[in-house]
Amino acid sequence: MPRKANISTQDLTDRALEHFWKNGFHASSMDDLVKSTGATRHAIYGAFGGKKQMFLACFQRYQDLVVSPAFTQVEEDDATLEQVASYFEIQITRAEEIGLPGPGCLVANSATEVAPHDTEVHAKVDAHNTRLKQGFLNALNNEKPDVPPEELEMLAGLLVVFTNGLWSTSRLTKDGEFLRTSADQFLETIRTRITAP
Repeated sequence: MPRKANISTQDLTDRALEHFWKNGFHASSMDDLVKSTGATRHAIYGAFGGKKQMFLACFQRYQDLVVSPAFTQVEEDDATLEQVASYFEIQITRAEEIGLPGPGCLVANSATEVAPHDTEVHAKVDAHNTRLKQGFLNALNNEKPDVPPEELEMLAGLLVVFTNGLWSTSRLTKDGEFLRTSADQFLETIRTRITAP
C-alpha cells in the first residue's frame, strides 16, 4: 500500500473540521476521520492525541474560519445593530452557498450533541456563546446607550438564543429567504423594544 503524504496539522484540522461539522462527533469513527482527512491513525494521534482532542482543536479553527470573519464587525467599538444584521446576512449567504439544508453551526450542533455530557465541550460552547453575547451587548449599547444595562443584557442574551436557533433551523430548511426574513423581523423587534417610550 502506498504511504500517505504528510499533512500539516492545520490542513488536518481543516479537514477534520469539515467532517465533524457535517457529521457530528459521535457519528464520526476514527476510520471515518482517516478516510476524510487522508491522514493515518498514527498522524492523527501524533498531532492531537485522539479523536476527542482533534474535535476540541476544531472549535478554535471554526472561530478562525467561520465565526470571526463575520462576527468581528459586531465587536468593533462603533458597531450597532446594522453590523449584527450584516453578520446574519454573511452567514445566511454562506449557508446558501454551501447548500440548504446545510450543516448549521458546529457550536450549536455540539451544544445539543456533546456538551450536555462533556465538560470540555460544554466550556467551548459557553465561550462561544459568551463571545456572541458580549458582541451583541456592544452593538446594543451603541445603538441605544440610555436603555438600562439590565435590559440590554437581557436582549443580548435573547440574540444569542435566536442566533443558535437560526443556525439550527438552517439544517432543516431549503429557504434562505425564510432565514433572512426571520433575522430581519427579530432585529426589528429588538429595535422596537429599545426605542419604545
